[in-house]
Amino acid sequence: MSSHGNTQPFPNIPSDLNLNDATSTRCQQPVLALDTGSLTRNAHRPDSSSSSARVSPFTPALRRRAATFRTVSDYDEFEMRQPGWEPGAEPGFDPSKPDGGHASMPTLSALCVITVVDFSQERIERQVFQNDAFIRFLKEPQPKWSKCRWINVNGLSWDVIQAVGQAKGLHKLALEDIMDLKNRPKAEWYPNHAFVILTLQKLVHLVDPDESDSSSSSDSDFDDDAASTWSKIKRPFRFRKKNRKDSESTPNQFNHQVRSNLTREEIASPSAIGKTLQQYHASPNEARTEFMEQHSSLAGRSLAVSAEQVSLFLTSDNTIISFFEVSADDIERPIIKRLGSPGTMLRQLCDASMVMQAVIDAMIDLAIPLTDIYTDVISDLELDVLTNPSIRLSRALYIIISEMNKMLSFFQPIDNIINVLRDHKTEMPHQTESLQDPTTGIIISQNTAIYLGDVLDHCGIVTESMQQVRQSAQNLIDLIFNITSANQNEVMKQLTIITIIFLPLTFITGFFGQNFQPFPQLDKGITYFWEVSVPTVFATAILIMFSGLRDYFNTLFQRRRIWWMRKAKQRRREKRIKRRQRREKRMLARLS
Repeated sequence: MSSHGNTQPFPNIPSDLNLNDATSTRCQQPVLALDTGSLTRNAHRPDSSSSSARVSPFTPALRRRAATFRTVSDYDEFEMRQPGWEPGAEPGFDPSKPDGGHASMPTLSALCVITVVDFSQERIERQVFQNDAFIRFLKEPQPKWSKCRWINVNGLSWDVIQAVGQAKGLHKLALEDIMDLKNRPKAEWYPNHAFVILTLQKLVHLVDPDESDSSSSSDSDFDDDAASTWSKIKRPFRFRKKNRKDSESTPNQFNHQVRSNLTREEIASPSAIGKTLQQYHASPNEARTEFMEQHSSLAGRSLAVSAEQVSLFLTSDNTIISFFEVSADDIERPIIKRLGSPGTMLRQLCDASMVMQAVIDAMIDLAIPLTDIYTDVISDLELDVLTNPSIRLSRALYIIISEMNKMLSFFQPIDNIINVLRDHKTEMPHQTESLQDPTTGIIISQNTAIYLGDVLDHCGIVTESMQQVRQSAQNLIDLIFNITSANQNEVMKQLTIITIIFLPLTFITGFFGQNFQPFPQLDKGITYFWEVSVPTVFATAILIMFSGLRDYFNTLFQRRRIWWMRKAKQRRREKRIKRRQRREKRMLARLS
């Protein structure tokens, strides 16, 4: 027995081989010079006298086979993560280094609009900066009268993130999560700050550049209607040309511009164009993204769902820091309005955790219109299915289910995040001085925990509404196929009845033929045939198709009434849009 008998041998490979210098020398020879077939045949012969004919686990033959599986090293071609991402790299971005400690990671640079709000019970001060000015501002000490500070960053740029990370001692893992736009919603706790990532979802208008130009050049209602009609006539011809151009340049870009409440400076910024729901956390398959956007039920109403990542920091010195991609103004305006009034709770408490609660509450409130519009869409599709079920409607319903699944995947984790924040509440009397003391740690006040419960209720309402829309869409798909199957069964039933009725008549006619004497009808012309056949066929068709014709005319009247009601609703909506556009034009004229 070999001295290696206690070891576990490789399958079909003897274990009594010794690795000597000769074997090592042979391993360094070119692989092509080996006879792999002979080595494999001899491997199944343990009694072979030649040890060189036996295969070791480290022979060049196995090395050659292993070389056919080469680990992928260039990940940029797959568009899996951020450009420059490498497996096994040092986690986190170090703010003390210019490149964050990742030389292969490209620098994220963009024009940011940063709003800094310092407030106390007696005073409030709001300042707006861009990148360089904000970096210089962070080097200045916080005013002594300021009891709470809110830093709201609109846009993602490494120089701004680095400056905030150095000034507030933010953890490098949290800084990495800010720059990675494919994070899941979560809440993490670090020694001197809490870090929260959420997904902001809101309803936006889709503005066609050609239509916006034509509408802006018209002043009267008649001109607006004429321009709108002409744009509708041109749209089918312009759409193909635009798609061809977009597919050659930027296939993943949506054919409309996302319109939001942004200032003119932000609109001029390259980062002011948000992402639609299909583009957010999307796969590299650009054709699918474009198809889903064009066939979305909201696209016919010039609407879309915009999604972006929001990062929040609650520091131990009573400072709240928020990072938005493009929608900081939508959250900032209502909160600034509340802080501007001395009698509001935010102003009186001077609590950064309450400002965080206000930001989260505003984000969830922006998602409430989504449930309303999708409920309206699913109601229209339900009427279409009930009055005229068609397989083509199942495509629109499937897209709605896909959108609901994606929205729920971003919205459902918020419940857990809010519960985590409430569990970290601090049992201590509310004192402004203790909130600013870094030694007290991260403070979630009792008032914040109470009002987070209200946010949790709103979140539950939105989640339940989305789940109801998704279930309704699935039920309508099932109903379409059930109705289609039932109609096919009804047709087969009618054909069976006709066959049963005419089968004995066919037999009698075939047996007797026209062998009767006398048979005066034989002397009549072709006119007599049509006089008999047409009323017979018509009466038979009416008798068999009576229920189907009755349902058809009832459905026709119902769809006609539904069409008129939709047209009236559309006219009211267009009037509201025109009034809003006139107000915006007047505001822009006053600003200019």
